[in-house]
Amino acid sequence: MHRTTGHPQASPVLAFFARGRRGRAGAAWAVLAALLCACTAPTTTMTAPPAPPLHALPGGFTEHRWPAADGQTVQVLERAERAAPLRYRVIVIPGSGCAGMGAVAERYFAGLLHAQVLVLHKPGVAPWARTAPGDCAPDFVQADALSTWAAHARAALRTDAARHPGGPQVPQWLVGISEGGELLPTLAPEVPRLAGLVLLASSGLDPLEAGTLQARRQGALAPWQAVGRAQASARADTAVVQGRSLRYWRDLWHWPLAAPLIAGPWPLLQVWGADDELVPAVAYERFAAQAASRSAPYCPRSLPGADHGLQRPGHDGVQQVWGWLEQWARRPQAGPCAEGETP
Repeated sequence: MHRTTGHPQASPVLAFFARGRRGRAGAAWAVLAALLCACTAPTTTMTAPPAPPLHALPGGFTEHRWPAADGQTVQVLERAERAAPLRYRVIVIPGSGCAGMGAVAERYFAGLLHAQVLVLHKPGVAPWARTAPGDCAPDFVQADALSTWAAHARAALRTDAARHPGGPQVPQWLVGISEGGELLPTLAPEVPRLAGLVLLASSGLDPLEAGTLQARRQGALAPWQAVGRAQASARADTAVVQGRSLRYWRDLWHWPLAAPLIAGPWPLLQVWGADDELVPAVAYERFAAQAASRSAPYCPRSLPGADHGLQRPGHDGVQQVWGWLEQWARRPQAGPCAEGETP
């Protein structure tokens, strides 16, 4: 693995999670990140109106900088609908790490034809950054706590809501990609006219349970348990273990996700690749069995042959998900679980 002086080094724990991305010796980070979540964060208020767009970008996206918690800012990508009429909005919480979605946004969100798209990024993450997980800067490592990200995302959503004083004109879907899925229950109350939640490549289980299942599958239970002992110790939150601060690990270790997802009143669409290399099938199956008792609609959909990114040769599963949302937007009265023509 490439090592850069002054940057966190790759670790065995981070490695088993990212094996599908950077090889067997690469850092465990990607699946951990996929399993990430955030704890309850302090209430924050918008301290200033949104700034004008910073840049106009390919694919019709514009880049904004909005107020976040504790005087910080987040960078946001926004795109208008690609085809009239406007039928819904999609608010996206990306996966973990310090890379942005700007380089792939045009292609990734292409299938959202009748939707406005809003993509949030963590403070310190530029939409066009392409930094590998193991090469995140030390200041990012210290700031990257799940509860903190929840507070920043909550503040950004309040900024967005303030732009529409009478409420949004159309229903809104809140989408969590990998780690982003772990934030959805705590962010859902901040989204007016919420049509539902979408989990992409996120198991729905508490991250500790999902991480333990993946560690067992990859034969990395010992280093995973060592992280558990470190986060339970009296060491300072700022101490770095396996490339992440103990504050990061403590948030992950204690964050409840399954219970709030199951108890929540919003429709839930969950989509994963049957051949996901970063989240074991048993994690998805376990949550699906638990979520079958939800009072609100639950739509579990496994994509045959697809990986963690919902890709298989010749087929882009992400666009298939957007196709399902487009079908829902044409016939919302049928509900999000209505079976339609496969996009």
